Amino acid sequence: MDLIGKESLITLNFRFALADGSEVLSTFGAEPATVQLGQGKFGSAIEEHLIGLTAGAKQSFELAAGEAFGPRYEELVEHIARAELPADAKLEPESVLTFSAPDGGSFSGQILEVSDEELVLDFNHPLAGKALRFDVEIISVG
Repeated sequence: MDLIGKESLITLNFRFALADGSEVLSTFGAEPATVQLGQGKFGSAIEEHLIGLTAGAKQSFELAAGEAFGPRYEELVEHIARAELPADAKLEPESVLTFSAPDGGSFSGQILEVSDEELVLDFNHPLAGKALRFDVEIISVG
């Protein structure tokens, strides 16, 4: 029986739920995910919970606030003048704007507030600083 290691290719169903039980993201009832560990798909804290499991394993893990997606940093909440954004940009609270990075990559921020002069954008991961339950069912280990 293959054990999940630090660089295993695994197929799994997973669910993230907030401390109050409300589901945030789930592959249960949908297409399972296939993930190569060690490449950042899941953070290292989450991957550590998967290491040592085998195909057929079903587990639930409680992740402390910030353990799964890091702490929430207030300095990643920024005020940006509307004039700095394209005129046709969709600017509604809770929507996400994606920006091009100098290295060719991209980064995203969630709009918290919109006024005539500026936007307040949160560049933290949406689950940063939150306690979560992580449910997992391992389908296969490669």
